[in-house]
Amino acid sequence: MAKGKLAKFADMAAYPHVFEYPHSVADQVPFEMRGKWREQFFKNDNPIVLELGCGRGEYTVGLGRMYPDKNFIGVDIKGARMWTGATESLREGMTNVAFLRTNIEIIDRFFAEGEVDEIWITFPDPQMKKATKRLTSTWFLRRYGSFLKTDGIIHLKTDSNFLYTYTDALVKVNNLPTEINTTDLYGLTPSLSQGEGAVESTVSDGAINEKLLEGARSIRTYYEQQWLDRGLSIKYLKFRLIPGQELQEPDIEIELDDYRSYNRSKRSGLQTSK
Repeated sequence: MAKGKLAKFADMAAYPHVFEYPHSVADQVPFEMRGKWREQFFKNDNPIVLELGCGRGEYTVGLGRMYPDKNFIGVDIKGARMWTGATESLREGMTNVAFLRTNIEIIDRFFAEGEVDEIWITFPDPQMKKATKRLTSTWFLRRYGSFLKTDGIIHLKTDSNFLYTYTDALVKVNNLPTEINTTDLYGLTPSLSQGEGAVESTVSDGAINEKLLEGARSIRTYYEQQWLDRGLSIKYLKFRLIPGQELQEPDIEIELDDYRSYNRSKRSGLQTSK
């Protein structure tokens, strides 16, 4: 029999690798492990990788299996979904995986300067109505920059043409160093940056170094596979922030997504938004 939400929340409260600090708690209780994740929890000096909006934790757990020499933390506010990955990793005895249940808006309260090496943003709500709610907006990127190390990487995987177009424009207007930029990850005709900045060149499928795509193509989430089965392409961006740079929002009108997504309840219609 499947567990209900209350039973899942009870499990999560007892899991040693789950930390629950929703906004109401974080306002009252300081997070004392900030800056000390490696020392106090993981007990190693390995890189730390976050999955923001982790849902069931498919990337957190999947990457944890692929890279035992890295530490992975799944972050989301929805504990009932997170329970799946938290339970799976606990049963497997994975010591390089943890979960943080909190609001991503306050993510900078939990990590110190230079503490995080990579960020994965996997299939977030594109938030077509309000730019500041988008997980790749300048509002969020500034927060990531406060704890991401100087050469830290941000990965975006999305089915949303709206969110991809927005993020692509933001990366370009700010001239952010970009390693991979493709509208069809599994196609694949990617663009790879040459040297610094966002100068791109198109390469053939045979020319792409598959090592660059590890993780991005080897793990498919539950919803991702359903989107692929519907014939939707998956967009992927891999880029870096420039330390100290004041980021600008792109001044661009974007056609809204015109399909009903599995975790988004409204059909947008063909309109535009900034």
